Order: sequence, then C-alpha cells, then structure tokens
Amino acid sequence: MATPDPQDDQWQDRVREMVATRQDELTRPDADQGLFAAQIKQVHDELIQLRMHYQFGIDEVQTKVNILRQEFEQIHDYSPIEHVRSRLKSTESLIEKAVRTGGEMTVPAIRARVHDIAGVRITCSFVSDVYWIADMLRRQPDLETLTVKDYIAEPKPNGYRSLHLIVRVPVFLSEHTEYVPVELQLRTIAMDFWASTEHKLSYKYRKNLPGRLRAELDDAARVAADLDERMERMRDEIRPMPDRGETVSASPSPPASPSHSSP
Repeated sequence: MATPDPQDDQWQDRVREMVATRQDELTRPDADQGLFAAQIKQVHDELIQLRMHYQFGIDEVQTKVNILRQEFEQIHDYSPIEHVRSRLKSTESLIEKAVRTGGEMTVPAIRARVHDIAGVRITCSFVSDVYWIADMLRRQPDLETLTVKDYIAEPKPNGYRSLHLIVRVPVFLSEHTEYVPVELQLRTIAMDFWASTEHKLSYKYRKNLPGRLRAELDDAARVAADLDERMERMRDEIRPMPDRGETVSASPSPPASPSHSSP
C-alpha cells in the first residue's frame, strides 16, 4: 500500500488526531503524572542521543568524502566532487515521520523504520562521476551498502533524478560501537538545480502544483537530462578515457559509462 502524502490535508488531519489521541492517553486524570514525566524525559533523552549518533554517522561519512575530495584537488588534475552538503532530520520531523509510518513510538522502533534520519548529498559535474564516487565509497571496507535506488537510470515519474544509497557506518564511542545508517544522494549540478526548484515549488503549493508549473518542470527535467548528456561528451575532452589495456597511474580512472558501473 502506498504511503500517504504527508502534505495531503486529510492525512495531516489524521496525523494530528493520532498525536492528540496519544496525548490524551498520557494526560488523562488517572494517569501517574510522575511516570508520565519520567517517560517524557526518557524519550527526550533517547532522541537527543539518537540524533547525536546520527550526527556522528554524518561526520564519519563526510570525513571519507572530504578525504577523497582533497586527494583529487591536491594530487590529481581533476576532481569529480563539486559540492558536499549534509542534513540531520529535526526532532519534530522525525516524530512526524514516525507517526506517519505507524508502529510503536519508541526510539528503537523509530530507528528501525525511519532510514533517512541522516543524509549526505554529493554533487558532481558529470553523470559518470556520480557512479565513480559511489563506487569508491562502496569499496571502502567499513561502509556497508544496505540499499541502492538508481533514479538516474530510472527517473521518478515527476522527473527527479539522483543516485541514492543507504550505507551503514561504524561510530566508535567510548564504550561501544554504533552502526549508523546514512543516506547518500549523489547527483549532477543539473539534477540538483532541478530537484531544489521542484522542492521549493512543491512546498509553496503543498504539492498541488498548477498545471502550467507542472508542465514547466516536466520540460525542465528533459532539458536537464539532455544537458547532462551533452556535458558528458565534453567531460571526455576534459579527462579523456584511457584506451583499453592502458594503465593509468597518475590517478584513479572513472568508469567508461554509467551503465557499466551503476550499482
């Protein structure tokens, strides 16, 4: 069954009803107020700790990406990484998604079903570089790839294109090791520009875009895809691919084409 749209008015009303019902259960006259206060504090402390662990997961992944970026910028004559950004889902957004997805409202249960708490976005100039960086990260022995969704090979119906990976990274704490899932979004500059514009318009119109804007976005998605294809041909001029059998020692070589290296 498809997940209801969180921006849909009826679903928003349902979320509010679910939260209100839960609040009524916890604040009824015969409820143990001391126990209620202890539960609230426990959940609050667990959420703070949860977000801290996920922030550490972001830091670990960003360190890996920044090492690759600095290596290319300082040693090699070409860098496939243009921009790197990260985001950590707010407590309010985390609770909203936890309610929306159903299930127990405990921190372990929330963590088990919400997989986009932490995210890192890597922007590249060219499509082949997206797959190249993804391959580099997936080869690192302490990064476990959990899922791959290739929206470049198969764009979403609305025109969205990006390569999504959820990886699990170890976070070494004072007394134990946490294995934290982090969502990686890898895309080109053209993909990122389109996605950013689509997100802003969808937020403004609560995902009920006027027909003219939907048509403009559809056309812009086609233009962005065409631009990526044209830029890919120019990329071969910037950094030509080696002939078959030729050994490249100066720096790592990108894949011959996205279809050869896509996860």
